[in-house]
Amino acid sequence: MRSFSLIFKQFSRSVLLIVGFAFWGFSAAYAQTDAAKGETIFKSKCTACHKVDQIMTGPALGPQLTEETDDKYLTKWIQNNQALIAAGNPKALAIVKKFDGKAMTTFTELSDADVGNVIAYVRADWKQIQDDKAKAPAGGAVAEDKGPSELVVWGLIGIIVIAFIVILVLNKVVGTLERLLLKNKNLVIEDEPVAVDEHGNAVDKNALLKKILKNKKLVFFILLCGTIAMGSWGWVTLWNTNVHQGYQPVQPIKYSHELHAGTMKIDCQYCHTGAYKSKNASIPSLNVCMNCHKVVKTESPEIHKIYDALGYDPKTQKYDSTAAKPIQWVRVHNLPDLAYFNHSQHVKVGGIKCQTCHGPVETMKEVYQYSPLTMKWCIQCHKRTEVNAKGNAYYDSILAAHDKIKKGEKVTAAVLGGIECGKCHY
Repeated sequence: MRSFSLIFKQFSRSVLLIVGFAFWGFSAAYAQTDAAKGETIFKSKCTACHKVDQIMTGPALGPQLTEETDDKYLTKWIQNNQALIAAGNPKALAIVKKFDGKAMTTFTELSDADVGNVIAYVRADWKQIQDDKAKAPAGGAVAEDKGPSELVVWGLIGIIVIAFIVILVLNKVVGTLERLLLKNKNLVIEDEPVAVDEHGNAVDKNALLKKILKNKKLVFFILLCGTIAMGSWGWVTLWNTNVHQGYQPVQPIKYSHELHAGTMKIDCQYCHTGAYKSKNASIPSLNVCMNCHKVVKTESPEIHKIYDALGYDPKTQKYDSTAAKPIQWVRVHNLPDLAYFNHSQHVKVGGIKCQTCHGPVETMKEVYQYSPLTMKWCIQCHKRTEVNAKGNAYYDSILAAHDKIKKGEKVTAAVLGGIECGKCHY
């Protein structure tokens, strides 16, 4: 019986040891999956206001969760921070004061385990970011290899050209020296061989050209064709003077209409608000860009150009008006001063789509002038575009004026839009 109990004890110890190791292994595996689950929850619920390493609407969570080690308190704060504030919790009140009373969304639907997973993910990601910074070269990021500079390329081309010229000069010098040596030795210098026919007579290589030049009709025909060709080329060149179809200047910020108007389906008039209500379509204010890019693609160098122009600091989320400066956009579509064009008249009254004049901007990575914008092009468009007068207040007023004229009633210029500012001032 004693031996049996000893065997049982040894067996139980072995079992407990195996179970302990298994539990430790499962715990380690579970700790790894915690961060993965936390990442999923973080991306679905937290990224609208927070990043691990950058300030957005809310603070950067990496430093905050590293500094705060009381996970039980963090869990209560994330689940229902409003309850902690209402209860007068000192930590909660200090946080509210620190961040100017900004309210944080409550997540009562998250369990304690879910919140723990998010905290584990944030801390792990912050640690990884810190490790990556520590491993980075002392001089900063390694410069991108952009290949040989233009100066090097042009330098090599220049060396090749100079070498070619030197070779030609040396060949000429060598030929001259050979002739001088032969002359000093009283040797006969052979002239360039002359072409001869089968009978031994010299042949003139330019005989055909001389014969053609003696044919006056052929010479006249060649001159006539040349005159017509040069005249046509001159006419086309003059006709296209100041026509900039295909003009695509380099803009200070690489703004992609293909992404915003095409992929994101953003309406043209969300940015170009003047197209519907004024003569000019207007260049969008940078504050319109900030409606999205205060939190979207904040790491992009192109977005940081907007920040610099506004004097905006993404870390503190504050504006410095003294550092603000305008973006030097380059105008793409230019009309001469003698031409009057009203966007609202075409977009609102005529119902014309932006693409009619500006082309498929939703497919353009960089905008260019799609249409020639010549008088002929405008007149052709006006000839083929049908006017839809139904339910249009402008045409309704004209019809009413015509009815008055038919009845012999008085109709002033003001009735026909004669006091609109754009009639004189444009």
